[in-house]
Amino acid sequence: MTESRPRTRTRLPAAERRASILAAAAEVFSETGYQRGKVSDIAKKVGVSEPVVFQNFGSKAALYRATLDHATDAVSALLHHAADAGRPVPEVLAAFLDPAHMDRFHQPGSHGFLFADATALAHDPDLGDALRHVHRHFAGTLAELLHRGQSAGEVRADVEPDTAAWWLVSLLAGRSFRAAVVPDRDPVEAELTRMALEALLPRERAGGESGQGLPRGVVRK
Repeated sequence: MTESRPRTRTRLPAAERRASILAAAAEVFSETGYQRGKVSDIAKKVGVSEPVVFQNFGSKAALYRATLDHATDAVSALLHHAADAGRPVPEVLAAFLDPAHMDRFHQPGSHGFLFADATALAHDPDLGDALRHVHRHFAGTLAELLHRGQSAGEVRADVEPDTAAWWLVSLLAGRSFRAAVVPDRDPVEAELTRMALEALLPRERAGGESGQGLPRGVVRK
């Protein structure tokens, strides 16, 4: 007979352990939100104990902040990747801001749900700074894209990229307000998005009443 030996758990490198915890936290928080999200559920998904999670991130709030940063990095990378693949910046923005995409983006389990949940926590002393950082990061990504579009002649040269980026962020932030008060919201969202994108186009490319020149991805309702 051969002597059986106890099986030992493989110890992941620190970076891989943190990455696996972040991935699990993104799943939990984007499904339940911060308040109802449990560290025990995150630990269970990773296959570790709660103390291991706290050893890596310190607190639930710190883990949530790191999750927000990770999600923002992911969305920013997707937008830059689309532009790097050769798509004109107005098309990249149109596809992302399209109301149908935004509805999917904000469903439970998606990054948008995570961002919307964070917005509701703006006055939390442990999370307010994280929310401001996320918005600044995302606005910075949009500003970079707009500047890139200007260099390619796809975006109006007289638009100030940073200001226009915050305008687009505000358009997104107002979705929950409009959902609560605007009747027949879908056509309103479509027209607001079309107006915002068309205002960024060079004047000779703006569509006017015909709608010609509008970036693909925004459909008149």
